[in-house]
Amino acid sequence: MSETAKIKLTSLSSKGGCGCKIGPADLAQVLRSLPPAEPNPDLLVGLDTSDDAGVFKLNDELALVQTVDFFTPIVDDPYDFGQVAAANAISDIYAMGGKPLTVLNIVAFPIHTLDKQVLADILRGAADKVKEAGATLVGGHSIDDKEPKFGLAVTGLVHPAKVRTNAGAQPGDKLILTKPIGVGILTTSIKKDQLSAEEVAQVTRVMTTLNKTAAETMEPYGVHACTDVTGFGLLGHASEMAKGSRAGIRLSKSRVPVLPRVRELAEAGFVPGGTKNNYAHLEGSVTFDERIDQIDQWILCDAVTSGGLLISVEPAGADELLGKLREAGVDAHMIGEVTAGQPGHITVVNE
Repeated sequence: MSETAKIKLTSLSSKGGCGCKIGPADLAQVLRSLPPAEPNPDLLVGLDTSDDAGVFKLNDELALVQTVDFFTPIVDDPYDFGQVAAANAISDIYAMGGKPLTVLNIVAFPIHTLDKQVLADILRGAADKVKEAGATLVGGHSIDDKEPKFGLAVTGLVHPAKVRTNAGAQPGDKLILTKPIGVGILTTSIKKDQLSAEEVAQVTRVMTTLNKTAAETMEPYGVHACTDVTGFGLLGHASEMAKGSRAGIRLSKSRVPVLPRVRELAEAGFVPGGTKNNYAHLEGSVTFDERIDQIDQWILCDAVTSGGLLISVEPAGADELLGKLREAGVDAHMIGEVTAGQPGHITVVNE
């Protein structure tokens, strides 16, 4: 924890973390107005899908993976905020099957009203996480802004034949999730001073954990699709996978890992607007078992920051992969399966 931990960063913005993303419905409306991209045979993954990053082929052995992610403070401690933002941005590279290579810092900061040490601690937290990922900081850009924001533009490398997208899931595949959900509800509760120091530390550990181990562990297995779970929530990102794969998805509510106190705090009203936007956007795309109440439906749509990987793996290797992930210290759970049902539709059962 940094010396500037007493600064309550979350009080400086109306929204925090990936919850400040433009909602999926509004974003889709904007993107529809863009002209079609010029075709390029070397663009392996671009705007045509809802993937986590773009992929551009350099040669038969190498492709670039590029992504950018930044947001307002999700926790109060500046050093922790830097770590969370860096882990969240780098995660997109892992989700595509790549390895992070270089990063650029993106900074918006009220330089004349906040102590400069706050910014120094944010950058230090990010630098430590970038080092842990094995990437190299090569520069960045900053602006003076009344509301602090921070993130990274990240470039990674991947073999063109090993690119993972969210569009390759096949009926029969098992779905593995590598981090618990409920982050959005807990971080909203941080803003309202509803969590103990230990509870804040717990959710911060989840957000600052890189998906590096999970990505490296899954590599040898028959993974057909992968995405990381962030602002659009578990069901939002699962829906994108189902639509991209032209398949259905069946999830078991009881198998989805949820952080402690999430339901209690949701019942108390600490459900972020981004979570409710996700839920509204999925109307017609998700069928819930009638025994799953509104609170649990919101939790499954909760806007996550720096969440885990959602992995679609062939059934023959699913149990072994799950075991290897757990042996490596990843909190992985098998939460459902891909079906040949209605393309793009998710069914959530009360099991």
